[in-house]
Amino acid sequence: MDLKDRRKKGLGRFFRSFKYASHGLRYVFLEEQNIRLHLLAAVIAIVMAFVFSIPLVHWMILIMVIGGIFALEIVNTALERLVDLISDEYHPLAKLAKDISAASVFVYSIAAIIIGVLLFYHPIISLLFSN
Repeated sequence: MDLKDRRKKGLGRFFRSFKYASHGLRYVFLEEQNIRLHLLAAVIAIVMAFVFSIPLVHWMILIMVIGGIFALEIVNTALERLVDLISDEYHPLAKLAKDISAASVFVYSIAAIIIGVLLFYHPIISLLFSN
C-alpha cells in the first residue's frame, strides 16, 4: 500500500488493499516453487476429504492447516525479499534470517503432514480392510 493511501479513509482504500494483496498473492504463486508444491498437496488433501466424506470438524482442521501453510509460505517469501532489498551482497546474518524463516515453513509442513495422517488414517484403513 502506498504511503498516500494510508492517509485516505473510506471504501476506495479498503478495496485497493485487496488489489495490492492480490498482486502479492499472484506474485507468490507465479514465482515461488514451494507454494505450488503446497498447492498440489492441498488439492490432494481436499480431494481425499471429499472422497472420504470427512466430518465437519476435520474439514475445519484441514482448512486451518492449508491456510496456515500458505500464510507462512507467503510471510517467508516476504521476509526473503526484504532481506534481498536490505543486503544485495552475501552476509551471514542475511542468510541466517532466510534460513530461519524457511525453517518455520518446514516445521509447520511437518506438523501438517502429521495432521494429515491423523485425519486420513482411519478412512484409508477402513477402505483398505472393508472386505
